[in-house]
This record gives sequence, structure tokens and C-alpha cells, in this order.
Amino acid sequence: MSITLNLYRLQQVDTRHDQVNARLAAIRAALENDAELKAARQRQEGTEAAVKAAEKALKQAEDEATSQRIKLEQAEASLYSGRIQSPKELQDLQNDVASLKRHLATLEDCQLENMLNLEEARTQFEAAQKAYISTQGQVISKNASLQSEFDNLQKEAEKLVAQRLAVTPMIDAAAIARYDALRQQKRGLAVATLSDNACDACGASLTPAHAQSVRFSPQIVNCPSCGRILFAHQ
Repeated sequence: MSITLNLYRLQQVDTRHDQVNARLAAIRAALENDAELKAARQRQEGTEAAVKAAEKALKQAEDEATSQRIKLEQAEASLYSGRIQSPKELQDLQNDVASLKRHLATLEDCQLENMLNLEEARTQFEAAQKAYISTQGQVISKNASLQSEFDNLQKEAEKLVAQRLAVTPMIDAAAIARYDALRQQKRGLAVATLSDNACDACGASLTPAHAQSVRFSPQIVNCPSCGRILFAHQ
């Protein structure tokens, strides 16, 4: 069995192992930090904060309106008590009562607006809560299938390690070192196939003589362009 064939088999194992490891890493990241659930949680927290802010604003508006009513009641009590006889003082007090009523009307409008804002904030919070619970259920269901895929990929990774251990003893140490160096330099692809006298990795064309060497030489033959080890299916 040729050294190039064994290197090609090793490349197939390593390529699949790289794919499995990349998918395992992606699943691990998805399980640890699901983007949809995180976004739903942020929306829920945002609407909850809006409810608290609306409650605070309404409480402040209610307190201001209550304080204004007390002032109005005191002013009206003084106005109608009969104790004030001076026409000027009575007129001033009537003006104060009118001013207090106008300001109270403004405060009550503000209070009503804050009540509506709170109602809207609570509606949005309830909707965000329901959306979060729904998303959480979807993520749990999705993660169940991801977890199953993760377990299967881990088993496959173990088999690929065993396959690599079975292939490497058939290849001499110098060829393995050459292969590993190319793997590092060429983004994991050290061995490329030959099709129609061209390298499938970089597309470079080979001379007929060079292509024949790839097919029949017992020695390693490299692509003259990208430098990868070439393998030709017989």
C-alpha cells in the first residue's frame, strides 16, 4: 500500500475530526449561551424596569395631587369660615383657591397619564414574560436535540481517534512530520486529490509527466503551486 494512499486516508480522518470538533464547539456554545433566550431575558428585564419606573412616577403624581388637595381644602376652609372680613383678603384667598384648583387639575391629568403609562408598561411586561417562557421552552426542546447530537458526535470523535491510531503506524515518521507541517500551513488540508491533471485544492494544472508521477510514483509528490501532497484515485 502506497504512502500517499495512507496519508490520504489519514487526511480523511483528520478532516472529519476537524468538522466534528468544530460542531462540538458550536453546540457547546449554543448550550451555554443561547442568543434567543438571552434576548428574551433582556426584553423581560427591560419591561420589568419600565414597570418599576412607571410605578414610581405614579406614586409621585399621587403624592403631589394629595398634597395639593390638602392645600385646597385648607384654603377653602379659610375662605368659607367667616373669619376673614377684609374684602381684599377674601379676594386674595379666592384667587389662591382658583390657582390651587387649576394646579390640582394639572396634577390629576398627570396622575391619569401615569396610570395609563403603568397599565401599558404592565401589559408589555406580561407579554415579555410570556415570550420568555415560550422561548425558554423552545430552547429546552432544541437543546435536548442538540445534546443528543453532541453525545453522538463525541462518540464519533472517539472512533476517529481510534482510526487515526490505526493508520499512523503504517506511515513513517518523516512523512507524518511532513504531513503535520502542511496541515498547520494549509488550514488543515495537507493532502489534495488530483482530478483532470489539476490539484483539487488550488486548481493548478500539472504537466502530464507530473500527473503520472502522482498516479504511479511510490514517493510523495507535491502540487507545484500550493505545495500540498497530491493523491490520485486509481
